[in-house]
Amino acid sequence: MPDIFHDFIIKATPERVFDGVSKPKLLDEWWTKTSAGVPKVGEEYTLNFGPKYIWHGRVTKCVAPAEFEMEISNADEDWNGTRVGFRLSGEKTTTVSFYHTGWKKPSDNWRFSSFCWAMYLRILRRHLEHGESVLYERRLDV
Repeated sequence: MPDIFHDFIIKATPERVFDGVSKPKLLDEWWTKTSAGVPKVGEEYTLNFGPKYIWHGRVTKCVAPAEFEMEISNADEDWNGTRVGFRLSGEKTTTVSFYHTGWKKPSDNWRFSSFCWAMYLRILRRHLEHGESVLYERRLDV
């Protein structure tokens, strides 16, 4: 199975990074157009990427401030059943081990998603380190 992995450092505490990857208001700063959900195992998130792209994610791991994961559903066929997760470590700065696993096969969507994740994760880092915000429609252009 193909998987996507990105490891990087954010100059922010694990608590701030955990909030950034688990709280809807902060997800909207770097990934989703709008989102809703509660960071608790078993809870479901609504992940809005536009009118035809309202996906869901069920929280499968939630250990603040060290780990957050959700299983994606109601999404593009390639994404259904995949898991998006973050492992966080550190004290004053955070080492982020990001993964998006469970892809059935390499595909154009998998390749494009790997690129998009790198772009989105860069925006997450810039937001937490510098307070930068990027309009949803421009996120893949920065």
